[in-house]
Amino acid sequence: MEEKKSALLSSEDWWSVWVGLGIFLLSLGVLGGVDLLGWGAKFHVWLDPSASVKAISPGYKGLPAPLSVFFTYLFLLGVMAFGARFLGLDLKKFALGFTGIFVISVACWLLGHYAYIAATSDKLKGLGISWSLNLTGEAGFIIALVAGLVVGNFFPRLTAFLGEACRPEWYIKTAIVIMGSGLGVKAAQATGLAGAIIFRGFCAIVEAYLIYWALVYLLARKYFKFSREWAAPLASGVSICGVSAAIATGAAIRARPVVPIMVSSLVVVFAVVELILLPFLAQHFLYHEPLVAGAWMGLAVKTDGAAVASGAIVDSLIRAKSLAVQGIEYKEGWMLMTATTTKMFIDVFIGIWAFVLAIIWCTKVDRKEGEKVSIREIWPRFPKFVLGYAFTFAVLLAVCLSAPDLSKKCLLATEEGTVFRVLFFAMTFFSIGLVSNFKKLWEEGIGRLAAVYLIGLFGFIIWIGLFISWLFFSGIKPPVVQ
Repeated sequence: MEEKKSALLSSEDWWSVWVGLGIFLLSLGVLGGVDLLGWGAKFHVWLDPSASVKAISPGYKGLPAPLSVFFTYLFLLGVMAFGARFLGLDLKKFALGFTGIFVISVACWLLGHYAYIAATSDKLKGLGISWSLNLTGEAGFIIALVAGLVVGNFFPRLTAFLGEACRPEWYIKTAIVIMGSGLGVKAAQATGLAGAIIFRGFCAIVEAYLIYWALVYLLARKYFKFSREWAAPLASGVSICGVSAAIATGAAIRARPVVPIMVSSLVVVFAVVELILLPFLAQHFLYHEPLVAGAWMGLAVKTDGAAVASGAIVDSLIRAKSLAVQGIEYKEGWMLMTATTTKMFIDVFIGIWAFVLAIIWCTKVDRKEGEKVSIREIWPRFPKFVLGYAFTFAVLLAVCLSAPDLSKKCLLATEEGTVFRVLFFAMTFFSIGLVSNFKKLWEEGIGRLAAVYLIGLFGFIIWIGLFISWLFFSGIKPPVVQ
């Protein structure tokens, strides 16, 4: 019993569930007429800085913007520091580092909402401007990523100062748990489409698993002569889910700790490259097939943070282009939902795949007399934040379907949760950039591993992912704003 308690309170994966569920449950207060999170700071497209931030709920419309941002900061600092204490982190260093990451991320998010950067074509006249980069407010994510790369590669002292709170996986997993509620409301508005996305997402990742892993493993073993100890985590990292898959595979085959660490470093670096490149390719070539673009992000971009973040960027970029070119205004979030759903299925299968590899290694590769692998080993490797995502999704879907009169309140609840979700996203982008020290990775002799990753990712994984996405999602469109 003590072991279970320890696992529930000493894992980043579990703490993403607890923090995400805590915010979700507080947001549900509006269903009972108690607005607990309405003071949260929502950012708007702006020309006048004084109009850039407002409290999310009409009930707090008199709250000054600086106070709204400050209360948001204090709340997030409190809940994250509470989790950091159980994770064994240095609380003083974490609080200082988190403050720095929060301030920089909020500044980037604010800048991303500047009208000449963010305004879509339908908003130009109302803002009194003649042009914009048309990137929507999600441009703040890209700015945060660039800021993180600059700090991580050129300001080592600041990077070290922020290091205790640089937790991109914790931030993004928490955001995904919160995001489930918003997607639950969207699914209730179009249940048939949501069901199709879930089913097709499942089919797509099964195809991807069967093709990706075998090709990368073959490439690493046959052409680059890596040992099995290196080839298996590399194949999982490149082809499945990046950091989580590399670590789970390394543990399953009992590789030396340095193996998944090196592979994970590569995953983060290439995720940054994909994050910068693929959403804009999708906007240019796939704006007429929006859900193909969303699924492609889930299948091609590694790490949960980069995949879901790229889904958010694609969602905003394609909606903006479809409106400008086709005059079609798609409802927000459906491309993001497709990317996230595809990625979630990939994460669910990490534990199963690690279990399969553990059986193969114990029975064939490193067989030892009397050694057995228990099916119970799937659970420790299962990504727990997926449970939180599924829970928030199911609760809001059930409420909206069973009590349609509460739909508007459910929508407000998800908007209040979104205030914190987007800030977790922004901190994820900044943190991903912060840990991407290209010079250090090169000095560690990562070149040959990078060659396999580069060939595997850009040689066939991205394109197979695009083909599979097209196969399952072409012709399916998100709902249109009436």
